[in-house]
Amino acid sequence: MASTFFGLTIASSGLTTYQAALNTTGNNIANVHTKGYSRQQTIRHASEAIRANNKYGMVGSGVTTDSVMQIRDQYYDLKYWYNQAKVGEYDTKYYYAQQIENYFIDDKTQKGFSTIFDEMYAALEEVQKSPANPTVRNQFISSAESLAEYFNSVSEGMTKIQSDANEEIRNKVQQINSISQEISVLNKQINVIEIAGGYANELRDQRASLVDDLSKIVPVDIKETNIVNSNDSDMYTGATNYKIEINGQVLVDGNNYNQLEVIARENKINQTDIEGLYDVYWVNGDKINFNTTAMNGEIKALFDTRDGNDADNFSGKVSSIKGNIVYLAGCNMTSDLTMSMAETGTIKIGSKEYEYTGFTNNGDGTYRFSLNTNLTSDEIAKAIGTPAQIGESIDYMGIPYYMSQLNFFVRNYTKTFNEIHSSGEDINGNQAGDFFTAKDSVLGTEMNLNASEITSTSNSYYKMTAGNITVRDALLNDPTLMSTATDVANGVDATDIVDKLMTLKTDKSVISFRGGTSEDFLQYILSDIAVDTQRAKTFSTNYTNISKAVINQRISVSGVDEDEEAMDLIKFQNAYNLSSKVVQVLTEMYDRLILQTGV
Repeated sequence: MASTFFGLTIASSGLTTYQAALNTTGNNIANVHTKGYSRQQTIRHASEAIRANNKYGMVGSGVTTDSVMQIRDQYYDLKYWYNQAKVGEYDTKYYYAQQIENYFIDDKTQKGFSTIFDEMYAALEEVQKSPANPTVRNQFISSAESLAEYFNSVSEGMTKIQSDANEEIRNKVQQINSISQEISVLNKQINVIEIAGGYANELRDQRASLVDDLSKIVPVDIKETNIVNSNDSDMYTGATNYKIEINGQVLVDGNNYNQLEVIARENKINQTDIEGLYDVYWVNGDKINFNTTAMNGEIKALFDTRDGNDADNFSGKVSSIKGNIVYLAGCNMTSDLTMSMAETGTIKIGSKEYEYTGFTNNGDGTYRFSLNTNLTSDEIAKAIGTPAQIGESIDYMGIPYYMSQLNFFVRNYTKTFNEIHSSGEDINGNQAGDFFTAKDSVLGTEMNLNASEITSTSNSYYKMTAGNITVRDALLNDPTLMSTATDVANGVDATDIVDKLMTLKTDKSVISFRGGTSEDFLQYILSDIAVDTQRAKTFSTNYTNISKAVINQRISVSGVDEDEEAMDLIKFQNAYNLSSKVVQVLTEMYDRLILQTGV
């Protein structure tokens, strides 16, 4: 039968248990506003009963506290982490879309393309009225230089955005490495505690908070599995293996983690790319491809912004190969006005990449690329008829897309303008030259853009970009060199060249940009960026709202409710007081038994 003093054991178990419950409740209240904290709860069960050897059989032995557990629903965690990657992607895209939009000023707040373009043609109208007046000529030349400077400044702005996105990619990779290292350390600490029989609630909260941060940068797949004893599979070890994967590749595996690194590209993909754009690799050398539908998060948005070409990178098909010369047909960039690839770089033929040292555009959709190595007979046989491309097809309007649009407009407009201008004579009766030109970025000298053959090195309009367009120095210094008539012998008031130049603004049969006139250029670009900005804003808002809903669901499960904890305080206090009362009653009973009973 049970000991006479067994009641004290029962009462003591109640005191101990409800002291633990009160401590846990106090800890919850102390962390009511702590970010990432999950509500904790003591898990209790009735202690094992003992045989009393009486007709009533068993006697209860009190209460036991099994553990202090955090209250957390993994379903809501996984849902939150999945959604955070979307929030991170569209928040970042929205931010950079706004940055791009700021450079394409719509003239409502300050002077932009439309105002400068209108002012240039207003000045050209004055030339039309007084073609021999050097002051009027000079005003037009200055306004044309302002147009060139506008494109220079926008190009510089696009370059800065690309540079900023590139640097942020490096920062995000450093964040990923730092977080993965911290999580691996926490995994070890958690297992040390839980193998000994405890529950590492606070450490688990820290780990979940780190995953919250990580999931906004890259999409994560989380798996936590119990570690079994190889000698006894039914034995509970208390240890778990916590694994984080990115697109099927392991980032963290228990106590171990894999590092990422950024490596600057040796070659540019697009003509206007900055030097040293980063690609991300695992330390084992495998490259991470962020241009997949499975990828999202902040780093995906940064790559799309930095490299997005609206799925319009250079492409063609291999028709033949002779030594190190690859012949391509059916290429999508047929003229020097649309070419956007770098002068030298890497071309992918089939599934293999080769470095090219130059190319020739034959003007009919066919190209010749000079590789820095001869292909073997097996490589040639495999390559014939296969697709060839430079860079990846990225279905997003990022910096390369907007730069190609700027360059196309600049080349198309200036080439037509120069052809008309150079067909006339200056005021002295000499054949006029080009009005617009491009400056060599290294030498700073003006280029003669009338090369008969379009190659990677010849001075065709491929060499002109929004970043280097300018008015010829000779015209800036001497406005009499400007052409206003085909033949000045017809008189100083002849303006047939000016008349033709005037049509470039509104006559799309002379020059067009995406089916519209040249003055519509800004509206087309603004419509592009407005679509991207609005789409990013809409998705950012939607996924943020989903995130808030999931957070509310998480809080409903894991959050600390002040009213609920206050009720628990009273409940556990009463239980503790009652256990104390039991001790008091038993004390009085034992006093009567020991001191007042007997012979």
